[in-house]
Amino acid sequence: MSGIRSGLRFLPDELDQVIRLARFRAAHPDVIVGDGGFGTVQARIPKPDGEIVITRYTLRELLDKLGELTAGDGEEKGG
Repeated sequence: MSGIRSGLRFLPDELDQVIRLARFRAAHPDVIVGDGGFGTVQARIPKPDGEIVITRYTLRELLDKLGELTAGDGEEKGG
């Protein structure tokens, strides 16, 4: 998956996180991850009573936080 095709722009030192993102998306297809604007990446986690929106400056930081929040959903912490 290319950064252009996914709508995300990755830093050169984060290319390894693209594989991690693909695994996360496969495990959590309901979570939307995309460009948050202003040099950030953002995720939206739907919940029965609303949603959780997380914004971070790097994909690694975002995936770390998503791992924490979805650990009970079968996703391993970290990466």
